[in-house]
Amino acid sequence: MARFFWICLAGAVGTGVRYLVAQGAARAFGVGFPYGTLIVNVVGCFLIAAVAQLAVVGTLVTPAMRVVLTTGFIGGLTTYSAFNFETTRLLQDRTAAGLLNFAVTVFGCLAAGLLGALAARRLAGP
Repeated sequence: MARFFWICLAGAVGTGVRYLVAQGAARAFGVGFPYGTLIVNVVGCFLIAAVAQLAVVGTLVTPAMRVVLTTGFIGGLTTYSAFNFETTRLLQDRTAAGLLNFAVTVFGCLAAGLLGALAARRLAGP
């Protein structure tokens, strides 16, 4: 139960950081492009790979700390980082599975988003 608490707490912090980065990026660069989202996605991909590698090669990041940081903080910061990390690992080990995961996620999520917007418009009206 303690691990669950720490994951939730770290996730809340990650979510707060994402919000602050989005606000700061909007002030610095404007709102014409989702700079904040781009920033947290790139940073999250770097962080999840670094934490995972540190957990594998040494004692700097314990297994419990890895879960709190990756699932909690980085998961709250961005879920794209998990998609990137998992797809990268699949591409290294099983290329076809990695390509399938990439294609289904990108195109499937795009289609799901379009269908969700269409369904909401039909339900609520134009």
